Parts: sequence; C-alpha cells; structure tokens
Amino acid sequence: MLRQAASLALLGSALTAVGSTTAAAATTKAGPSLDFEGVTLKVLCNSPHVSMYNNFLAPAWQQSTGGTLRATAVDYTRLADTIIQDVRSGTGEFDCFDYYYYLLGTIADAGALVDLTSWIAGQPDLNTGDFLPSVYDPYTVHRNRRYGLPYDGDQHLIFYNQELLVRYGLKPPRTWDAYDAAAKKITEGGGGAYYGAAVTGQPDPMVLGPAFINRLVGYGGDLVDRSGRPTLTTHAALAAAQHLIDIAPYALPTPTETGLGAATDAFMAGRAALVETWTGVAQRAADPALSKVVGKWGVTALPLGGGNTRRRTPLNGGYGVGVSAASKNRDAALEFLKWLTSADEMLRETTQKNSAIDPNRTSVLHSTAYAANTPSAVDLIRAGLDGTPMVWPNGPAGPGNLQRLVDQLALAIEGKQSAATALRNAQAAWTA
Repeated sequence: MLRQAASLALLGSALTAVGSTTAAAATTKAGPSLDFEGVTLKVLCNSPHVSMYNNFLAPAWQQSTGGTLRATAVDYTRLADTIIQDVRSGTGEFDCFDYYYYLLGTIADAGALVDLTSWIAGQPDLNTGDFLPSVYDPYTVHRNRRYGLPYDGDQHLIFYNQELLVRYGLKPPRTWDAYDAAAKKITEGGGGAYYGAAVTGQPDPMVLGPAFINRLVGYGGDLVDRSGRPTLTTHAALAAAQHLIDIAPYALPTPTETGLGAATDAFMAGRAALVETWTGVAQRAADPALSKVVGKWGVTALPLGGGNTRRRTPLNGGYGVGVSAASKNRDAALEFLKWLTSADEMLRETTQKNSAIDPNRTSVLHSTAYAANTPSAVDLIRAGLDGTPMVWPNGPAGPGNLQRLVDQLALAIEGKQSAATALRNAQAAWTA
C-alpha cells in the first residue's frame, strides 16, 4: 500500500497535466496487487534510452511494485545480434528487449520474442485504441502476429540555424533544391568556420538510411511497392541519391564519415546551418548547458522536391518493446510492458528534460503537457505521427537489404560510381 501511494503521488502531476484529452491515462498504471519485490527485471536497449530506464523508470517501477529494474545499453549496430545471441545461447540474461522496429522481423523469426497476440487481446486496460495507428502495427506486427508494444515514435525534422540563414538572406528551405542551394551558399561563405549542412552519410541503415529516405519521400518515392517489391530505380529514388551526391562538397566534412552524434554536435555548436535529425533535438537545442544556439534556431518539416506536393513523414528509427523468449520473469515482464507504454508513464517520459522519447499514444501526442514541453516542434510532430508515414521494411530481409542500399549510396557519394549505378545495384540485391 505504501508503494502504491508513493507511485500515485509520483504520477499525480502528470495525470493532472494530461487533462480531459487523456481520459485513458489512469487505466494502465501498475495496480496495488502487483508486488514484484525481490524480482529484478533486466532490459536490453539502445544507448540513447539507457538513462531513461536506469535513472527515471527504475525508481518509479520500484515505488510502484517493489521490483528492481536494470537496463544495459548496446550500440545500435549490435542490437539485433545481441538480442538473438542472448536467447539462442541459453544465457537468457534479459527479460525485455527495446528494439528498433525495422529489426522486428529478424528477431521475431529468430525466436527471440514472445508472441504477445493473445495476451494483448486479454488486456482491455492496455487501451490499444489509444496507440497511434501510424506506429502500432509497424512497430509490433510480424506475419500477422504481435510481438511487442510501441514505445518511441521517432521521426525526422529539419533544424536550422536562424542566425546563419538571416546572415545570408535565406529562409528555411521548403524544397530539397532550396536546401542544397542554402548549404552551398553558407559553406562557401563560411571559410571552414561553419558549413551549410551536416549530412549523416556513414554507410549504416540508421545513419545514411534516413538521409536518403528523407529525400526519397520528399520526391514522392518509396522503398517498396504495395507488394513489397523494391522501387529503388524510380525517378524519385534517382533524384534523392543525386541530391546526396551534389550536397557532399558543401556539407560538414566528410559525409560518409559523419555519424549521428557528429552531425547533431556540429549543429548545437553553431558549425552547421542545417541538419535533419530526430525531434528530441528540440529540447537539447534549447538547453544552455548543451547548446550554443539557444534562441538562434528553428525547426521545419522535411522538404519536398520535383513538384511533389504530398508530404509524408518517414518513420526513421522508432522502437517497440517486447518480452524475451528466454525471460525467467515473464509475468513481471508483461506487467512492465503494460506499465511502460501506458498513457500516464509515456506522458511523464516524453516531458522529461532532454527526453529522447517521443509519443506512442494519441492522448500523449495531443496533451497540453506534451505541447508545453515541446512548443517549437509540437505541430510538426503531430502532423507526422497523425498522418500516414512511410514505413521502413521490417521483415527478416529488411536490415540486410538496407545495408546493401547504403553501401551502394556511400560509393556514389564518394564519387566511385553514379547514382543510377548505385540504385541499380541495390535494386538487384534486394530482388535477389
């Protein structure tokens, strides 16, 4: 009873902030009958989430249930392999996996995740109708079975240095041609002190992948058609790849060596005028302890191109959370998933200072508390997650195919082959 009282006190302010727009907020918290004292749940997650788990969620879980929560971080490049190895080796160190959604087919087919389909159907207090339709199925469904719950609804926006744009008489770019022209003008005027853009070009699906996909969607293209066949040789794909080649000389050196952290750091230090990155940068850029561009930046939607007028948000990144098939604490793990992804908990997580977590539920996305915490970007975030985003292929072949694509694009950016050759090679590899 004392633990439950402490938990309710901790959650009270968040529930009040949700207000009438989140009537479901109080329906999925850990109830007073949940007593996991003496049970230690271990979560494997990607590095950006480990602080949230260990420093924020763990104390709240302990207050609510008496249980212990410990998270271990692994670099995103090793996430799928570590998950599969933990289960197949029989080690079973982890109870829950926090996974990139495009890895879902790979880890589910490997038998690493518990099939949650029947369990979810028997949990009315999950309020699954509140999960954002744009992420619920893409993050959790494989072969018509559900293996997780949606956790972190990621997307990209364009962040710009207002001071540098004004200095060169430029406006936030609405098209990819305008983006490239602005990058060229600022870089040529910067003399190496600053650059027009920071382009994440490392040949990894989570680095160069979004850079290409942002342009592909802007031109009205897609990675695959409705039947799942690759569409990498369309005019939209060719235009997207060519833009990556054309902007390379005017981007932060060197695009194919620029990773996620380097690009964001350059923008926060005032050394890059434009960067396409995750929405969480809005909170970091406004923090004087982290940013040198406080009060000097803005944010806008991903540009369009080639006469395309249909705006679609690509689901770049994004996470689901599932239960390990090797978990020795399955009951506690299931309750943790329910608690973690509930409206009240997600509101608290998405409104923490410098949070890396984005909404998974309609009630959280449209709450006044979330809007107050992310004022400069909230309308853009809502437009993206309320829409019909472009979903990355998340079947078992997805990660390998995406790697083949970015390997070919990197060669083109480095001038070793043309955009057309890169895309033909990638199309052939995907088809094979």
